[in-house]
Amino acid sequence: MRAGEKERLGVIRMITAAIKQREVDERITLDDGQVMGVLEKMIKQRKESLVQFQAGNRPDLADKEAAEITLLQGYLPSPLSDADIDALIQDAVAATGASSIKDMGKVMGIIKAKAQGRADMAAVGAKIKAKLGG
Repeated sequence: MRAGEKERLGVIRMITAAIKQREVDERITLDDGQVMGVLEKMIKQRKESLVQFQAGNRPDLADKEAAEITLLQGYLPSPLSDADIDALIQDAVAATGASSIKDMGKVMGIIKAKAQGRADMAAVGAKIKAKLGG
């Protein structure tokens, strides 16, 4: 507030409102993993809005959404590199003994616990599917 960063302040208020809303709705106190899930959901919503605003020729709103995405990503842990993701997949496949695409759920469950908030799970799922021959 004192620095005069109105955009950042607005995003922080949105984050706290989303967290409190979920806590009230579910009558629980969110832990770190659940808070990261809230942040990821907010980022996903903004990415979808960004695409819509770009398609609708609204660069002013698209720029606002892009700025919010950048600020939200600053509150998530640093993303994993492709090599780290590949190593996680390799370890998970070895741990579960996965040999076909039918075992993808087991592998995804292990990786999701380790990479939550640090990797795009859709991209990870595609990599797992390619590795298991899907």
